[in-house]
This record gives sequence, C-alpha cells and structure tokens, in this order.
Amino acid sequence: MKLKKLGRTDIEVSEICLGSMTWGSQNSEAEAHEQLDYAIAEGVNFIDTAEMYPTTPRLAETTGRTEAFIGSWLKARPDRDNLIVATKITGEGNKDIRDGKRVTGAMIREALEGSLRRLQTDHVDLYQLHWPNRGSYHFCKYWTFDPINLSVGDMEQEVADMLGEVGLLQQEGKLKTFGLSNESAWGTMKFLQVAERHNLPRIVSMQNEYSLICRIYDTDMAELSVLEDVGLLAFSPLAASGLSGKFVNGSIEPGSRRAMQSGLNGRYGPQSEAAIAHYNEVAQKHGLNLAQMALAFVLQRSFTTSAIIGATSMRQLKTNIAAKDVVLSEDCLADIQAVYRDHPQPM
Repeated sequence: MKLKKLGRTDIEVSEICLGSMTWGSQNSEAEAHEQLDYAIAEGVNFIDTAEMYPTTPRLAETTGRTEAFIGSWLKARPDRDNLIVATKITGEGNKDIRDGKRVTGAMIREALEGSLRRLQTDHVDLYQLHWPNRGSYHFCKYWTFDPINLSVGDMEQEVADMLGEVGLLQQEGKLKTFGLSNESAWGTMKFLQVAERHNLPRIVSMQNEYSLICRIYDTDMAELSVLEDVGLLAFSPLAASGLSGKFVNGSIEPGSRRAMQSGLNGRYGPQSEAAIAHYNEVAQKHGLNLAQMALAFVLQRSFTTSAIIGATSMRQLKTNIAAKDVVLSEDCLADIQAVYRDHPQPM
C-alpha cells in the first residue's frame, strides 16, 4: 500500500481510504469492525467518516451512529496513534443537525467535541468542512449552477473565524489538520489566502467526487491541487457502485444501492449507463475487473492523495482494496481517454 503526504504536513495516509457511510444502516457494528480489521491488515491507515453518517438512507435518528461504530472499534485498538481518522462537520442545510445553520468557529468546536465523544478518541487527524456555507455545484447541481445565487456574505471574516478556532483546537490537541469537501477552486483559494494573510492553519486536502464518469476535477481543481499541495480525497470513485460492474447486465441485486436508489443520486441514468458499458468493454479488453480499473484510474491521477472506498460486503471490500496492485498500461489509459472524449459528462 502506497503512502502519500497529507498536504504540506508530515502525516502520511494510505492511497486507499476506508469510507464508512453505510455503517449503521446497511452494515451492522460487527460488519463495520470486520471491514476495519481487514482494511488495516491490508495496509490501510486512513478512515473517513462524518457526523451525519450513515447516509443510506440518512435519517435524523441514525445521525452519528457511524462514528459510534468506529469509536467502539478504536477503543480496543492499541495502535490508535498509527491510524489517520478523518471526520466532518455537516454544515449548512441539514435542518436536523444544529438547525442547518452556517458553520462558525464556535460550531466547529461544538461539532468536533461531539465527534470525539462518539469516536472515543482524544483527537481527529483530519477534520473537514463537509459543505461550503455559501452552497456549491456538487452532487450534479452543476447543470443549473449560477454563482449569482450563492450566499457568499463576508467570506473572509467567516473563514478567518473558522480557521481561528481550528488553530485553537490544534493547540489543545483535539485535531491535527483541516480540510474541505465539495468545494470549488475559488472557495479553496479563499481558504488558502485567509490562512496566509492571518497566519492561520492551512488546509491540507479536498474531498470531492471523482470517478471515470465524474471528471469535473480535471482542470482548475487539478491545477490547484498540484500547485498548492491540496490533494484530492476522491469520494465515490466507483460512482456509488455504478462502476462496480454489478449492473452491466441489467440486474439489480436486492440490498444494493440501486435497489434503494435506482438513480444512485443522479449517477445512474441512460447517459452514464452507456458510458459505463464502454468502460466495461475497456476493462474486458485489458483483462481487468471494472471496479479495479476504475479505482486504479483514480489512484494514478497526479492530484490524488487517496481514494475513498466503501463496501457493504467483504467480497466488495477485498476487490476494491486489491486495486492498489493494479497499474493501468498506456494502452488502457488511451482507451479510457477515448471513451471519455465520447462521454465527457454522463452524470
């Protein structure tokens, strides 16, 4: 398992990160612990969660359950200091979590302390802002995105307030680093500028969606990631199971994500189904498993720090982690690029 630096820190994270958003809904506590044990034995040292998880489905009454499952596992681990645990503050919009208010510095402290209690640990290694306060174009909202509708407000003051509290929490030993999620190039640069201008903590990572069928990160965000050392933590690298290969023959397994969400939150429709079929042909041509090819593609991108995988079964988990050993040839990459030219934005 390759290790990569987290931003401009000395913290090294595994190139595959274990995601957890199904733990507490589709997966039991025992199953979550089994996944964690296997992943760590395979060299994964990076675990990602969020205070709002699980999300399949997301319900008010299950909020925080995923962190609690990880906490009961962490409590029994003698190697906590060798693990990189990441979680997120929910942010604006979720009415059943702090009434959906805009994130402030004080709210970061409140939310982090709640996460620490559930995780049964004294610190998190990476704390992330799950959503920008002003709104974003992510989760397929780029089709109707209009920046004039963003609630920007006094963003510099807002960011300074958040990063100032992050700095205090770092001094107290409650968190080590801070990152963003579902952000844009403009928003990320604002955080970097405010940090530099006011000598506040610098963000280390960006958790955005990236996969063979969602490549809006490839230009401005890619440039920012590489030149500013804010690496991508790619979520949904298998397009919420769309690229797992499970659906290429038209079947929908009981209990699968598509059985719960037929469109996979906008990721599965006629356009993406056609693109996935072509990517599957590329995988077959090169003797590869589709899921592993899709993950290997994400891992080989210059701006990727880690790809966040999720699984509801041990079989899926083993397949996904094995992608660490897959290296795509130049011929395979060329075939992938040919499909991309024909299907540049299928979701």
